[in-house]
Amino acid sequence: MVSRLQQVERHIRPQQGTMAETWNNVPLAPPDSIFKLTAAYEADAYPQKINLGVGAYRDDNNKPWVLPVVKKASQILLNDPTLNHEYLPITGLPGFVSSAACLILGKDSPAIAEGRVVSVQTISGTGANHLAALFLSKYYPFNGDKVIYLSDPTWVNHFAIFNNVGIKPLLYPYYDQRTIALDFAGFVATLESAPERSVFLLHACAHNPTGVDPTDEQWKIIADTILAKKHYAFFDAAYQGFASGDLDRDAAAVRHFVSRGVPMLVCQSFAKNAGLYGERVGALHLVLPNKETASRVRSQLSVLQRSEISNPPSYGARVVALILNNPELFDEWKADIKTMAGRIIAMRRELHRLLTEELKTPGNWDHIINQIGMFSFTGISAAQSNALIDDAHVYLTSNGRISMAGLNSKNIRYFSEALDRVVRTI
Repeated sequence: MVSRLQQVERHIRPQQGTMAETWNNVPLAPPDSIFKLTAAYEADAYPQKINLGVGAYRDDNNKPWVLPVVKKASQILLNDPTLNHEYLPITGLPGFVSSAACLILGKDSPAIAEGRVVSVQTISGTGANHLAALFLSKYYPFNGDKVIYLSDPTWVNHFAIFNNVGIKPLLYPYYDQRTIALDFAGFVATLESAPERSVFLLHACAHNPTGVDPTDEQWKIIADTILAKKHYAFFDAAYQGFASGDLDRDAAAVRHFVSRGVPMLVCQSFAKNAGLYGERVGALHLVLPNKETASRVRSQLSVLQRSEISNPPSYGARVVALILNNPELFDEWKADIKTMAGRIIAMRRELHRLLTEELKTPGNWDHIINQIGMFSFTGISAAQSNALIDDAHVYLTSNGRISMAGLNSKNIRYFSEALDRVVRTI
């Protein structure tokens, strides 16, 4: 007699020729280049190894730094008896999104006062980029094919984000390899030659990966050209405060565009400037022509957000909201930001001094101190970069980009001497 278990087994066992999907047609994706670099660094037993690939702040002891103000805000939250773990609204924690908008657009922004800014809490800056891309893909009146112009180079994840929603990335000239500086003429020429109503992604400050930003005067020309061609500005603001140490200074380009009436949105991240990398705290802000349009856009962003993540996470947003809305904590945060930015600026100056004054390394190294933010394009070749990895155990990307946050008073001389060596010999 056939047992009940045998009957069940017979019932669920796939019949010959009718196997369930085995996904054999799914290709193996290459590993993420930065995470692969970090894995190689972690596996390296060399005592003087240096990781200059990862985009995260480290203190002078090469350790992750939890901002003192974040510790204080977290403790306040832990001791709050009214705190619960209920769902946030679909568009996020109200006290967070409104304060985040004021931080990037300015507390006296006329766009905010007139009720024509729509703000949505997102999964950090990456989530803001994705939600913005998805919204544009569905509702932006592209002039022909769905395309977006990205700087050459740009944050590598931009390509996947836009490709995944059916928007084709195109490149505009940005970094001049010969001068190790901004190709401003090439940038403006592309703005002028692109079809009207094209979308241009702009790095608000501390351009990733080059560290090369337009000057204030150049930003004004960029805004003028975008207005003349009826383009749309897609700002990615991942480093406000982290670049110069001044929150208002690093928001200058965004605020100028708003004051000029440029059609635009802003993707905002608190990963770097609050050290909340793993908490994924971000926001998307769309600046719209009037309140009625804002209401319609808000309704559709809510629909998209609901289908993607339903509700954003609360902890990191509560921490940032507490900091932004408490004057004492806000002042402490600004001091913490200056600590991080100041250390990176000091590393730039020391690296430049070692290369130019002590080692007399061939070439001009002024770009090290002219660039801004976490990253620096050194200008070295792929062969020289690979030699640094293989021979000196210094881990960096093949295009010569380094994270200045990976340098400290204990390893900067070792790195400088290794860099000097590959420049002279390769």
